[in-house]
Amino acid sequence: MDTPVFVKNDPWLKPFESSIIERIKHYNNKLDYLKDIFGDLDQMSNGYDYYGLNDLGNEILLREWAPNAKEIFLIGDFSNWKPDQQYKFTKLDNGNWEIKIPKTTLKHGDLFKLHLFWEGGDGLRLPSYINRVVQDEETKIFSAQVWTPQEDFKWEDQDFKPSVDPILIYEAHIGMSSEEEKVNSFTEFKNNVLPRIIKAGYNTIQLMAIQEHPYYGSFGYHVSNFFAVSSRFGTPEELKDLINEAHKNGIAVIMDIVHSHAVKNEVEGLGKFDGTSYQYFHDGGRGEHPAWDSKCFNYGKDQVLQFLLSNCKYWLQEFHFDGYRFDGVTSMLYLHHGLEYAFSSYADYFNDTEDIDALTYLTLANRLIHRTNHNAITIAEDMSGYPGLSETIDNGGIGFDYRLSMGVPDFWIKMIKENSDENWNVGQIFHELSQHRAGEKVISYTESHDQALVGDKTIIFRLVDKEMYDKMDLNSESLIIDRGIALHKMIRLATITTSYGGYLNFMGNEFGHPEWIDFPREGNGWSYKYARRQWSLMDHQDLKFKFLSAFDKAMIDLAKDGYLATNDSCYGVAINESDQIMCFKRGNYLMLFNFSPTHSYTDYGIFIESGKYKIVLNTDNKEFGGFGLLDESYIYYPERMPYDRNQYQLKIYIPARTAIILKRIPPKSVY
Repeated sequence: MDTPVFVKNDPWLKPFESSIIERIKHYNNKLDYLKDIFGDLDQMSNGYDYYGLNDLGNEILLREWAPNAKEIFLIGDFSNWKPDQQYKFTKLDNGNWEIKIPKTTLKHGDLFKLHLFWEGGDGLRLPSYINRVVQDEETKIFSAQVWTPQEDFKWEDQDFKPSVDPILIYEAHIGMSSEEEKVNSFTEFKNNVLPRIIKAGYNTIQLMAIQEHPYYGSFGYHVSNFFAVSSRFGTPEELKDLINEAHKNGIAVIMDIVHSHAVKNEVEGLGKFDGTSYQYFHDGGRGEHPAWDSKCFNYGKDQVLQFLLSNCKYWLQEFHFDGYRFDGVTSMLYLHHGLEYAFSSYADYFNDTEDIDALTYLTLANRLIHRTNHNAITIAEDMSGYPGLSETIDNGGIGFDYRLSMGVPDFWIKMIKENSDENWNVGQIFHELSQHRAGEKVISYTESHDQALVGDKTIIFRLVDKEMYDKMDLNSESLIIDRGIALHKMIRLATITTSYGGYLNFMGNEFGHPEWIDFPREGNGWSYKYARRQWSLMDHQDLKFKFLSAFDKAMIDLAKDGYLATNDSCYGVAINESDQIMCFKRGNYLMLFNFSPTHSYTDYGIFIESGKYKIVLNTDNKEFGGFGLLDESYIYYPERMPYDRNQYQLKIYIPARTAIILKRIPPKSVY
């Protein structure tokens, strides 16, 4: 095999070429093997049309894969919830089973389960490909539900195509998106939250917790039913309606998909589905995730590949999702799951800790997703920085469009916790934020939803702490609040202006949402008080939250229409650690940050190209809660240096704790 393109582009990968080629060969061999069995990847990924419930007109057909089962019965009200020979599955080849039931017996809205028997035991289960699961409000028990509404949903997004250059993501959790202390619905989100996202300027929504999960407080990451829309938030049609409305407003919708592990639950999930621990998962210790209390898929099994690949196709086809953010990719890539492992050199990636079956699955998934929808978006949540992860498959990569830059939020939290801002090193900041592998698109973000969970703090809460509660009104004066608001804007602006590919914000963080996220649990009396978003704080004209919201809107708009639209590289212009001045350019935009808390600089000199420059964004603008110390109407003309007529210097006043973006207007040609 020839040297992969992405290896040619990075000479540091040359010593590991054989390992990379071995991975590519494994993928190609698996792809050929699957084609021999199923015809092609597209055919293989239609598993949800073969398994699960299928409407045959007068009958309903249900198929299941359970190779260790001896008998399977369909149970429900029709059988008094007991095994009945009349509702016994027929055994097929290759561990498959099927049953046909008249629609008069099993109709829309009816509840049912499976009762499996195996050598030495039995258990109640929900079908593995089931697309509707509901929980009884009193008993809290989950059951499968027949969902065959009379009318099909009418889509109105046939001409929609994501406009994601750059991709600006608003990450949202449907359930906690209400201001009321409750679980919000898809319809309420569409009516009340979607308009806010549209107004804020984001072009992509990333929805969390869509796949059904038994425990609400898991944030949706302990999935039980991979093909079922979480019924907590409404019906499948209501989710479709939300996505349809987003598309009509030019906004893409991607799903947080969890294929890195599965909940251990047996009745609701896939755990010991047919009585064995190894049906979908690795047997023994390898099948147990040591940190997440969950089960690890065996990506080497054909049936597991079909299940997961069909799941990828299902959400694209049935719900018109525009792609996925794959959760927990680092855990999938390595046998050690990336736990307490320092990735300090390329040798840490390419060794016997790689899970080559997982790498092959992710490559197959990206191939399938992009062939199912040529405009699809795939994002890898990977903290290791695995080389080739967001490189095309043709170039020898895994095929993701973007990698989530997980080191950035970790860097900011560490910086805020461990150093007072008068000691912040701007050289370190610029290096940490702007570094990425050549050609690799990454999505940067300042803080993750994890950092907002109880026991941790959001950035704004770390900056202002208890002052948040009584000093955010316009009439209150507080140096702590002034500092917090100034740094909150600067941190976010530094992150987005150095990003290479896209930017992500978690719901509410754009306006400095107070406190933490704490889902209902026994320890808090099952309260929803902290599992919601207080939008009224942003809307209240007498509170300072509105300043952060207004700044975020301006920041997003400029990124979308300006420097991120062309994805120009960052070039350091003036990184002065003693002055705490960080200045860099991207195309015709000049980013200038003064992180000093005490020093404002008059006529600060920046060596830059000729032309004229105008301020297009200023964190100190009064509209954003600043002091208005800069005249934004002023046009700056760099002066030609007397000792070098080809060099120009821009002199500018830059207040303390202020960041500004200037746009260069090139001089007119004399020709």
